[in-house]
Amino acid sequence: MRQLWTVAAIGATVFSWLVQSPALADGGKVVCNSRGQCRVVASDTQESAGQPGRHGKSATSGGGSSKEPKCRDGLQSNVEVPCSLDGLGSWSDAHNCYFKAAVPQPQKGDPAREGHAVDDGAVYNAYCPNNPNMQSMWFAQPPTGEAAAVDPKVLALQAVKEMTLLGPDIGIAPKPGGKGVVGMPVWMWANDSPNAWGPVVASASAGQVTVTATAKVSKVAWSMGDGSKVVCNGRGTAYKAAFGKRVSPDCGYRYDLPSASAPSGKYHVTATATWAIAWEGGGQTGQLTEVRDNAVDITVAEVQVLN
Repeated sequence: MRQLWTVAAIGATVFSWLVQSPALADGGKVVCNSRGQCRVVASDTQESAGQPGRHGKSATSGGGSSKEPKCRDGLQSNVEVPCSLDGLGSWSDAHNCYFKAAVPQPQKGDPAREGHAVDDGAVYNAYCPNNPNMQSMWFAQPPTGEAAAVDPKVLALQAVKEMTLLGPDIGIAPKPGGKGVVGMPVWMWANDSPNAWGPVVASASAGQVTVTATAKVSKVAWSMGDGSKVVCNGRGTAYKAAFGKRVSPDCGYRYDLPSASAPSGKYHVTATATWAIAWEGGGQTGQLTEVRDNAVDITVAEVQVLN
């Protein structure tokens, strides 16, 4: 397998590295630029039938059939290079660089965008063996096969970051500031607020790949402040005075002790929402999960304290 290496050609250290390189043993060669940066590449010449310099078999082929390399570095004696490298992206013959779409993409006004709007093309991280000062470049279209190199899940995570996901907009009876009674029904619910319940939709793009994510709350876990927990799969039912002393049909609780038994004299009720996030794009789909919480304090008294 052909590999691309960049090292500082410093005295005996580099010499030792070059001598021990497996690529040399396989017929490869060393190519260095004027900065002393050297790479071991598979040899792209093979003496065949008395005609030195013709292209022979590729380093990955199993036979001796002639095959032209797919990617070539025109600034280094036109030698063959790997067409892609993990983490660095795909090779562009036109620029003699590897390019990979930046995730996240630079925001409006970032110099890397070269004056282009955020919806105009994309910025690509660059790795150029012959020009180490080149770090990024803007392209209207992917420079070479980049769409396949974008990881849709990374874009999905970026889309989630663009969302404003909140903890539940808590509704509870008795309400904060009022007083409940030991043994009486407590009603809990989550108010219907888009950023606190959903759906929340956001997208992220890199190159020609766009991923859209949709988040909704799947359940709310209530920590009642006395060591008990209640899990409600829906928003719950908002309490109305007309309900009287009835029990909540879908999200309720009863306290056995007054809140005076708590260190603060009140019950600290925490509602934790689990956000289920479905995403799709780049030919893939997936699921993500986020958790957000919110809390209120309520007072629960003995019956005789109220009279």
